[in-house]
Amino acid sequence: MELKTLTYLVVGASFVLYIGIAIWSRASDTGDFYVAGKGVHPLANGMATAADWMSAASFISMAGLIAFLGYDGSVYLMGWTGGYVLLALLLAPYLRKFGKFTVPEFIGERYYSRAARIVAVICLIVISFTYVAGQMRGVGIVFSRFLEVPIGLGLIFGMGIVFVYAVLGGMKGITYTQIAQYCVLIFAYTVPAIFIALQLTGTPIPQFAFGSTIQGDSLYLLEKLDQVVTALGFAAYTDGTKGTLDMFCITAALMIGTAGLPHVIVRFFTVPKVRDARYSAGWALFFIGLLYLTAPAVGSMARLNLTQTIQTGSVGTETGNLAYEERPDWFRTWEGTGLLQFTDRNGDGRIQYYNDQNPEFTNQAESYGWKGNELTVDPDILVLANPEIAMLPDWVIALVAAGGIAAALSTAAGLLLVISAAISHDLLKGVLMPHISERKELLAGRISAAVAIVIAGFLGYYPPAFVAQVVAFAFGLAAASLFPPILLGIFYKRVNKEGAIAGMITGLVFTYGYIEYFKGLFLRWAGAPWAEDVAENWLFGISPEGIGAVGALLNLGIAIIVSKMTAPPPARIGELVDHIRHPR
Repeated sequence: MELKTLTYLVVGASFVLYIGIAIWSRASDTGDFYVAGKGVHPLANGMATAADWMSAASFISMAGLIAFLGYDGSVYLMGWTGGYVLLALLLAPYLRKFGKFTVPEFIGERYYSRAARIVAVICLIVISFTYVAGQMRGVGIVFSRFLEVPIGLGLIFGMGIVFVYAVLGGMKGITYTQIAQYCVLIFAYTVPAIFIALQLTGTPIPQFAFGSTIQGDSLYLLEKLDQVVTALGFAAYTDGTKGTLDMFCITAALMIGTAGLPHVIVRFFTVPKVRDARYSAGWALFFIGLLYLTAPAVGSMARLNLTQTIQTGSVGTETGNLAYEERPDWFRTWEGTGLLQFTDRNGDGRIQYYNDQNPEFTNQAESYGWKGNELTVDPDILVLANPEIAMLPDWVIALVAAGGIAAALSTAAGLLLVISAAISHDLLKGVLMPHISERKELLAGRISAAVAIVIAGFLGYYPPAFVAQVVAFAFGLAAASLFPPILLGIFYKRVNKEGAIAGMITGLVFTYGYIEYFKGLFLRWAGAPWAEDVAENWLFGISPEGIGAVGALLNLGIAIIVSKMTAPPPARIGELVDHIRHPR
C-alpha cells in the first residue's frame, strides 16, 4: 500500500474516533459545555491536560528548535515543563476551590469589577488567538505534506473536525477526545524515536541513545553532531549563544506563562474535588514528561540525519556535497510544500549547506567558489520529515502524520473553547445579558466557538511566524497579563480592582508592543515596518520570546503600587480570599 493511501486510512481512522467520542460525550447543559460537569477523574484529566497543552509546538516544532538551537533550545524544555510545578503549587487547587467556570470569572469576582472581567476577556482572546495561530499552521503543514492537499483545503478539514467535537461536545467532548489524542500523539512521537535511536546507536531507548556512541564510530552522538555542524561553520551543538539574562527571561516567561494559560487553567475546574486538582497537575506533568524527555534525543538525531544526508564533506570538496539531481524522495516532497528550498547560487548543481553568519568560515569557503548558503530548512518540518530521512516504514510515517494532527487539534479545541466561554459566559452572561437562559447561553457558546474556528483557520492560512515561536509569544502574553492578577488575587488581599486593571493593561500592552515592534507578527500583513530583530536592539539584551517576564514584573509592580494608592477592597473580598486559601 502506498504512503498516501496508508496515511489517509490512519488519519481518517483517528478522525472517526474523535467524532465518535464527541457524539458519545456531547454536552447537554452549560456545566458540561464549560467544565465537563466537574466529574472528570484526575488521571483522565491529567492525560487530557497533557494533550491540551502539548500542542503542535511540542510535537512538531520543539524538537526542530532544539535541533537548530542546540543548547539554547533547553529553555523550552525547562520553561514549558517547569510551569506545571508552579501551576500545581500556586494556582490549580485554589482556582478549583473557587468553583467557577472561567479565568475572567475569577478575576471579575475577586476584583469585584465588571471592567476587570472585561479586561481579562480581552487578554484571554489575544493570548488564545496568538496561540491558536500556531496550532492551525501545524495542521496546514501536516495536511499539505502527508495528505498532499493545498494548505487551505487541509485547514478546512481540520476546522471541520474541531467544529464537530468542540461545538457539539464542549468541554466534556473535548476532554475525552483529548485522552484519545494523547494516546495517538505519544505513540506517534516515541515509535519513530525508537527506530532512529536503534539505527544510529543500537540503543532502543531514545533517552539512553542521547548519551550513547554512534554505531561504527567511537564518538558519542553529541560529539559526532558537534563535529559535523562545526565543519560546516555552524556553532557547536552543545554550546550556547544566548546571554544569561535572556536565557533566564525566556525560561521564566515560559514557566509563568504556562501557569497563566487560560485553556490550561480551566482544565482544573473539571475535577470533582480540590485535592483532585493537585493530582491532575501531577499526572499531567508525568504524561508531558514522556514526550519532553524524548524531545532532546529526537532533535539531535534529526539534525545529524539531515546534515549528513545533505552535506558531510569539508569546504572545497565535492564528495560531500549532494548533487541536486540526486536528492532523495523526501527532499522532493518537502520542496513541494515550500518549507524546504534550494537556490543554486554558484551554479555547480550541488547543495551547499553552510553557515552564512560565520565570517571566519565564509572567508575560507569563498576561496572555493562558494556564493552563500543554498538550502533553507523550516524548523517545523524536522520532526515530520525525520522518519522519511531515516527511511522508516510507511506505517511509521503515517502514524507521525496522525500524531501531528492530533497534537494541533487537541490544543486548538481547548483554545477555541475558552474563547467561546469568554464571549458567551463572561461577556454575554456576565456583563451584557445577565438574565439570559441557560439554553440560550449554550447556543451562544456554540455560535462563538464556530466563529472562533473560522478566525483560527484564517490565522493558520496566514501564519505570523513558525509554530514554536508563535506559541512562545502566547506564553509571554499570558505571563504578562493573566498570571499576576491570578497570583495576587489568591495570595495578597490588598490588591484591588484599580490595581488589577492597571496591571493587566500595562503588562499586555508592553509585552505585545515589544513583540510587535521586533517581529511585526500581525502588522506585517498591513505592510507596516518593524525594527531589526537583533540582540543589539533588544531591551537589556532580552529577546521578544523572553520579554513576557519583564511584562509580568511590570504588571505586578503597577498592580501593587496602584492598589496602595487607592481604596482597599471590601471586607467580603478578604473573606473570599480566606475561603480560597484555607481548608474548611
